[in-house]
Amino acid sequence: MESSDNKKSKISRREFINSSVRFSIVLGIGAIGGRLLTRSHARQMVWQLDTSKCIQCGRCATNCVKTPSAVKCVHVYSMCGYCDLCGGYFRPETKELTTAAENQLCPTSAIRRKFVEDPFFQYDIDEKLCIGCGKCVKGCGAFGNGSLQLQVRHDLCDNCNECAIARDCPAGAFSRVSSDSPYLFSGFDSKKKG
Repeated sequence: MESSDNKKSKISRREFINSSVRFSIVLGIGAIGGRLLTRSHARQMVWQLDTSKCIQCGRCATNCVKTPSAVKCVHVYSMCGYCDLCGGYFRPETKELTTAAENQLCPTSAIRRKFVEDPFFQYDIDEKLCIGCGKCVKGCGAFGNGSLQLQVRHDLCDNCNECAIARDCPAGAFSRVSSDSPYLFSGFDSKKKG
């Protein structure tokens, strides 16, 4: 005869199968829930500026709820000609190509110019100084190849339900895009970022 303790410690085949089925169901539900959570996060929509529609009106600098604006100039290096006379860096009426403040187009000196080799210069954006006014973008588009572009920086943006800039954008350049590919560069593969 078996003792009562021994009977309690043995699990019948039916109980084992039932426990295994319950565990599998719970595990499956957890996996499905995790997958759905991942998909819902991946499909989150964020605000972005379509650079092909942007007219560089300056409202990104003044209408954003963030100070300074969450819209920043982004340099798409693969498009840049590294010009000595950069339309996004120098004021159009510049007499001398010097880095003096009066010659710079950016009102906050957010663009840094670094000599590469004659006659090429590299232009970097100091995003902390950039206010998103678009003056450099307008100059680069008018006199260059458009490698300076405005974009909403998602690490700075509050992703407001009603974006104040989008509401007041005269060109209708703001829209909601998937957070899977949140940057909309013109003339450039949006999967890469300058």
